[in-house]
Amino acid sequence: MPSNDHTTGVSVNPWIIAMTVMLATFMEVLDTSVANVALPHIAGSLSASVDEATWVLTSYLVSNAIVLPLSGWFSSLMGRKRFYMICVTLFTVSSMLCGLAPSLTMLIVFRVMQGIGGGALQPISQAILVESFPRHKQGMAMAVYGMGVVVAPVIGPTLGGWITDNYSWRWIFLINIPVGVLSLTLTSMLISDPVYLVRRALRGLKIDYLGLGLLSVGLASLEILLDDGQKNDWFGSNFIVAAAVIAFFALVGVVIWELRQKEPVVDFRMLKNRNFMLSTATMFILGFVLYASTMLLPVFLQTLMGYTAMRSGLVLSPGGLAIAVCMPLVGFMLSKVEARWLVIFGLCVSALGLFGMAGFDLNIDYRTAMMARVIQSLGLAFLFVPINTMAFASIAKEKMGSATGLINLARNVGGSSGIAIVTTLLARRTQFHQARMVGHMSPFDQNYTQALSGIAHMLAAQGASAAQAMAQAQGVLYGMLQRQSSMQAFVDSFWLLGVIFLAIIPLMFLMRKSAPHKGPVVME
Repeated sequence: MPSNDHTTGVSVNPWIIAMTVMLATFMEVLDTSVANVALPHIAGSLSASVDEATWVLTSYLVSNAIVLPLSGWFSSLMGRKRFYMICVTLFTVSSMLCGLAPSLTMLIVFRVMQGIGGGALQPISQAILVESFPRHKQGMAMAVYGMGVVVAPVIGPTLGGWITDNYSWRWIFLINIPVGVLSLTLTSMLISDPVYLVRRALRGLKIDYLGLGLLSVGLASLEILLDDGQKNDWFGSNFIVAAAVIAFFALVGVVIWELRQKEPVVDFRMLKNRNFMLSTATMFILGFVLYASTMLLPVFLQTLMGYTAMRSGLVLSPGGLAIAVCMPLVGFMLSKVEARWLVIFGLCVSALGLFGMAGFDLNIDYRTAMMARVIQSLGLAFLFVPINTMAFASIAKEKMGSATGLINLARNVGGSSGIAIVTTLLARRTQFHQARMVGHMSPFDQNYTQALSGIAHMLAAQGASAAQAMAQAQGVLYGMLQRQSSMQAFVDSFWLLGVIFLAIIPLMFLMRKSAPHKGPVVME
């Protein structure tokens, strides 16, 4: 069905609009993960430490998070099409500058600009998609959007590793230029603002400087807290304590302040809608588990199994393919099955895949790791589309920009929280298991002494002296203990993520029931 809710009055096939807005969105989501594997190369090239280079990731996430919830407000202020094209332009230009950056400081500055440009692309694309399709076809629209938003973080590390290994880390930014130019061209030709947004832009908006300031400071402090917490020993660091205090007071302050404004920069009143509030909470958990598991599995494969970055990325890639194949099917099923039952099914299947990962050991093969990820990904395909459909089912078009900004912010903050928490969990549980196991490395433990003497005898047979053989045997056993401790920590982390997915199933029964859309529904 052609989309005709635009100021030009020209009907454009909504699938063409979908492909247009997904170009820039896919590019932006890809950039959140594509730089991860290139950090050592970036640090070496720009004469910096890897710890310093992590600000390449943090700076992008901070600026990205600030803009996300403001996208609806900026769209009303200057018109959605104009704001979208400004964001694509800024993202494309800053990508070029990142690729040409002569120093780490300049790269971080350009990444901040890139995050500002990219932050609004996800929610605006989603708002355009929801409005371009009739209500009964919005499941398919969300499937197209979901393929970009969920698949991109999965293939990002693989693509980043391949580009970095075969060319230069600079190309992970420079490849955005042609995509950005194509996106701008198509957007200028095909997209136009709906009437209600044009009227609101002409009427003008009062700029809420205090709300903008509180939100910016609060989200920036929260992202720094989550990203640098483990590295700085969390609340053992005055810097992290200060970030936590600032984040708490600024975010609580902005909620209180915005609830009192007639034209808030972020409309928190939307969370009074039960389905939208529960969907936003579920999207936070989805982001938490998706980003945490996408970080955990490659780290496990590279640090304990000896996989290269490219090979570990190939373990994840079939999962991305499974999502891309299943999402259109899920979009179709939304016209037959109530959305929350699809979410419950997805949570159970994805948890099954995570529990499969919790059964890993140091002898697993490539196929075992890949199949566990594919099962988890099949479940993820049944989550993103129905959650968004439930969230926007009762949201007025005039509120769609604010709604998409809030739910995308929830997913991104959930992702940052997931990575921060599992990174801490890995470190703490590795210490716990190591402390528990090291008690068995005693002369009074028969199994330990037998293993020690067996390894020492083998080393002595290879030419080592008795003293050298004994010292080397102790080193071998301690190395085995460290690997086993790390392995158990990964098992604990995967198990926790699976339990988290199962724990949110009851939320689905708090949702207001909504029948599947079986035919055309007129959008008000």
